[in-house]
Order: sequence, then structure tokens, then C-alpha cells
Amino acid sequence: MSTADLDSLVAIDVHVHAERNADERQDPVTEELLAAASSYFGSAPNQPTAQDVADYYRERNMLAVVFNVDDEAGMGRKRLGNDEVLEAARNNPDVLIPFASVDPHKGKLGVRMARELIEAGARGFKFHPNTQAFWPNDRSFYPLYEVIAEAGLIALFHSGTTGIGAGMPGGGGVRLKYSNPMCVDDVAADFPQLKIILAHPSFPWQDEALAIAVHKPNVYIDLSGWSPKYFPPILIQYTNTRLKDKMLFGSDFPLIAPDRWLKDFEGLAIKDEVRPLVLKENAIKLLGLR
Repeated sequence: MSTADLDSLVAIDVHVHAERNADERQDPVTEELLAAASSYFGSAPNQPTAQDVADYYRERNMLAVVFNVDDEAGMGRKRLGNDEVLEAARNNPDVLIPFASVDPHKGKLGVRMARELIEAGARGFKFHPNTQAFWPNDRSFYPLYEVIAEAGLIALFHSGTTGIGAGMPGGGGVRLKYSNPMCVDDVAADFPQLKIILAHPSFPWQDEALAIAVHKPNVYIDLSGWSPKYFPPILIQYTNTRLKDKMLFGSDFPLIAPDRWLKDFEGLAIKDEVRPLVLKENAIKLLGLR
């Protein structure tokens, strides 16, 4: 459980990546993706460890939901250590809330791993249908969701396009179709007790994501991965109205720095009473922090 002083926190960032393990060389597949990203976008993001994340967010008086992505089957790269994320969170409970990641293609072993990770302190699970190359509503993966739902934890699904593989031949083999949020609508319907976060403004399926969050009480949206100045008007409209209690601040650090996100968020026409909900209060409620 987090020991953060919730009242004094600037914000809670619900979407933060640990990109490498301490004292380990980066996986060659990841190095290839980083080189492509640097060529395509002009730069590649930093590669923080979980402890680096803790140090960075403590300087900013923010709480971070931190995770990595296990996409061994879809991308062919060795997974990062859930154990390292969990250990960093135990050592830094004032700034880190740990989520875990299990490649759904691991089947029964993945279900067993999820149970063990929950026992070790995981507070939720990150899924990336693009890089993990799976349909979220494929019922063969439902036993994994059952474990998460039974524990009362959160499933966070990447939605919409991704920069991973951008500019590479064939997009590096990454298929965008898997992250249409309508696939997660099935999961939300079949697991009404499972708390779900749709990560990112869901381009090109933004309307679908908003419809799902309005329709399904157990679905939330995090606003990570895009600078707020690029948010479409309909996303701002629903943040101010129907979904004011379901929108969550997320940066997608290290891809986007929380400082930049917050600065750009200040320029949006968000109601004064809604801003604290997005930045902190909605996350406190969803994460059960008080």
C-alpha cells in the first residue's frame, strides 16, 4: 500500500514505464525499435529503471503507477523483470504503485504467474494488445482476467495507435487492429467486476472509447501518450461532462514527461472543479488509496 501523503501530492500519474532492468544490457529487439524510433521521431525516449522512475517522481512530488510490458511472444524480446518493479515499489512506497505484466500467450503458466505476482504485491496488470499480438476478447485469455478480477485489481489496456514499430518496414510487424477499444468492451461486459483502464486517447477510435466508458461503469480512460494540446474536442467535452469522474492523468513517461503534460493540460478549457478529479482524485478512488 502506498505511504504517500495524498493531500500534498501534485498529481498521480497512472501510466509510467520502467524500460530496462538495472545492470542489464537492453534486449537487441528493443535496441532495434529504439533506433527506428530515433530515426522516425527525431529522438528515442530515455530508458529508466524502476528505481529511476521512483527518484524522478519523488522530485516532482507525484505518485506513479509503474510497469513494464511482457511481450515475448508478439515481439520476440525477453521480458523485463516484474520482480524488479515490485521490489522498487516496496523500497519506494511513497512514490510507486506497481502493476505487473504477463504475456497472455503464456496460457496456464501466465495464470499461475499472475497469481504469484498478486501475492507479491502487484496492484494491477498492463496489457499491450499491439505488441503482445492478441485480441483482448479472445476467450482463451479469460482465465487471466478472472484472476485479476477475483483479486479486485485493475487491468490496463493499451488502446489506439502506437509508436512502437513506426517507420520500420511493415511497422515492425506490429498490427494496430488489436487495440481497437471495442474489443475491450467485450471484456468489460463479461467481467463487470473487473476494473479496466483504456490507456491513451484512442486514435483512430476515440468515439468508441468514450462510448464504452459512458456505457460500462467499470471502464476508465487514462489520457497518456499524447500532449493535451492535441486532444480532440470531443475528448475535452466528455472530460468536462459525462466522464469527469472517469478520466485519469497519465503521461506515458518516459515517452512524454509529466512536466510537459501538466503544462499543456493547463492550456485546455477544463472546468476548475474537474481538474483535481483528473489529476488526482479519480485515481485515488480507483486505486483504493483511501
